[in-house]
This record gives sequence, C-alpha cells and structure tokens, in this order.
Amino acid sequence: CLIAVDDNYAELNEDDVPHIPFSTKNYPEEEMIRRSEEFYKLMDSRRSVRFISEEPVPEEVIDNVIRTAGTSPSGAHTEPWTYVVVKDAETKHKIREIIEEEERMNYMKRMGDKWVKDLKKIRTNWIKEYLDTAPYIILIFKQIYGILANGKKKTHYYNEISVSISCGILLAALQNVGLVTVTSTPLNCGPRLRVLLGRPIHEKLLLLLPVGYPAKDATVPDLKRKPLQDFMVVV
Repeated sequence: CLIAVDDNYAELNEDDVPHIPFSTKNYPEEEMIRRSEEFYKLMDSRRSVRFISEEPVPEEVIDNVIRTAGTSPSGAHTEPWTYVVVKDAETKHKIREIIEEEERMNYMKRMGDKWVKDLKKIRTNWIKEYLDTAPYIILIFKQIYGILANGKKKTHYYNEISVSISCGILLAALQNVGLVTVTSTPLNCGPRLRVLLGRPIHEKLLLLLPVGYPAKDATVPDLKRKPLQDFMVVV
C-alpha cells in the first residue's frame, strides 16, 4: 500500500514484507583463513589500468558482474543505482570527446598545480584513449530519488553511499573474472553525459569505468599499499 507523505513524495509501506529464515555456511577456521588469504591476494593484484585491449568480452560476463554489483546493501533497500553499459563505438567516442574537452580544462585551469603535479607520478593526463579501445564503458549513476508507479517521488536514503558500496562490489567482481578498469570521476562531465545517454534528471553520474582486458603492452605504476597496521585500529 502507499502512504502519502506530501504532494510530491510517497513511500511504500514495507511493514508487510515477509521475513524468511537465513543462514550462511560455517567454514572450519583453517578454511576461513585460507579463503580470506586467497581473496586478499586476488584483490591485492588489482590495479588501475589505462591501457585496455580492444579484445571482445562476453556480454554475459558484463551482465553477471553488474548483477553482482546489484547485490549491494542500500538505504532502506532502495537500490538507488543505474548502470549504463556502452558498447557502441560511436557513443564511446562521443563520451571520450566530452571527457577530454572537460579534462583538458581541468588540467589547465581547474585542478591547480599541486593536483596536476601529484598525478604526474602515475603518468595520467587529459588524453583518454582507453575510452575508445575498451570494449565497454560502464557509467554508474546514483538516483537522487526514485519514481513510483503513480508518478510520485520515492526517497532514496544514503543514495551516494549505497551506490559507492555497489561500485566497490563491481570492482571486486571485475577482478574476479580477469578484467581491468580505471575508476574515473569526470569533473564537470556529468550533466552532458547524462543528456548524451538519455538519463532522467534525477540521476547523477557518480563513476565511469572503461572495462576490458589489459593491452599486451600495458604498464602500471609500481605503487605500494599501506601495511595493515597503518590503517587498521583494534580497540
């Protein structure tokens, strides 16, 4: 049933959502340790890759990794994410043109000398060739609010945090199948990309991911991660 909140908003009454029994598999301690170490090693091998092959990727794989991202928790189970998968070459190139135009301005005027200097060590710049070569570009939009069947707005609680968690799960899912990406939050590009892709006004671009296999000549910076004791506190 619907409960009217005001002239613009309405919420679903979820008091009647059935609850079902739940349990998870209990692993022996040794198996838990082994599995945790293996998953850590898999994720520790993840890198941001800016050299992506044109080699085709099965569409079913993309379906499955995004389906996996959709298992993320969300505020009040609103699932406030839209994953737009772009595989059309012309559309990918239009995305590249929009991003490079804005990124050039970012590097030249908006970001500041320190930010540009800090990026030099990873050899990144405003040229984004991988947006043409990657078989897919996945754009993740956060839904500021939802639209109910009756046209009323539905509040999406903690929408940015919820979508960010979903993106993290997507990165893990991509790593699990041997695909690479580089996380991109294109400054000032969101509105133009939203219009290009025909997304509604209540969706805001949060993240853009070119996805594919690494190019044969791909390189990555030899960066080191913080040791556990530098970012974990046990109280």
